[in-house]
Amino acid sequence: MSDAFRTVYGTVQPLDWLCLAPHPDDAEIGAGGTLIRLAREGRAVGILEMSRGERGTLGTPEEREAECVAAAGILGLSWRGQLGLPDGGLADTPQGAAALATVLRAVRPRVLVVPHHRDRHPDHFGTYHLARRALHLAALRKEDLAGEPHRVPRVLLYQGNADIHATLLVDIGAVMADWEAAIRAHTSQFSGTYVSETVTPEIVERRRARLMYWGTFARVRYAEAFEMEDPLLVDPLAL
Repeated sequence: MSDAFRTVYGTVQPLDWLCLAPHPDDAEIGAGGTLIRLAREGRAVGILEMSRGERGTLGTPEEREAECVAAAGILGLSWRGQLGLPDGGLADTPQGAAALATVLRAVRPRVLVVPHHRDRHPDHFGTYHLARRALHLAALRKEDLAGEPHRVPRVLLYQGNADIHATLLVDIGAVMADWEAAIRAHTSQFSGTYVSETVTPEIVERRRARLMYWGTFARVRYAEAFEMEDPLLVDPLAL
């Protein structure tokens, strides 16, 4: 086990999907339904918090970690970890990228899900740029990092606080109850007073409307949206 990160739920293992969350609860809000669907189908899914959310208006780091553990059980995660980078200061730094690259080598995801670079929150677009450097470092055989080199085959961007150009939609209608429960597990953020567009008791109502919007494009009731920066190879016979 590397000192670069710590486990808060489950065990370190190869993952099918790993979602990077700048703060506790970001992964549930942006990609929680998809993670639940994957876990129900037996896929190994995980979340890595880049920070502990220590500068947030509501909740202590200890409270928020306990909420992460509760939400992980609802999501069906195989692993959840924390990188411990500074809340409010997530950016593309050599030290941060090396720490994240060490995680990528340890859990070896096939798909990495990261916040969109057009997000308005500095920690969100900071995480995106940090992830791009870490992806490069994790694959370099001569890089001085723990673990064997690992190249992540697919990267998806999820929606946070700004609009995206969705190129992939996932039907999450069958898991909406668990999606809502996972978000509400973050009690300190979503049961108190209104702080921002995301830290609000109205979070489920607001995000449900967005999921219904994306669902209209796929002719389903609720869909989570992702954007791919690289083309997806598709067998035309599957269309």
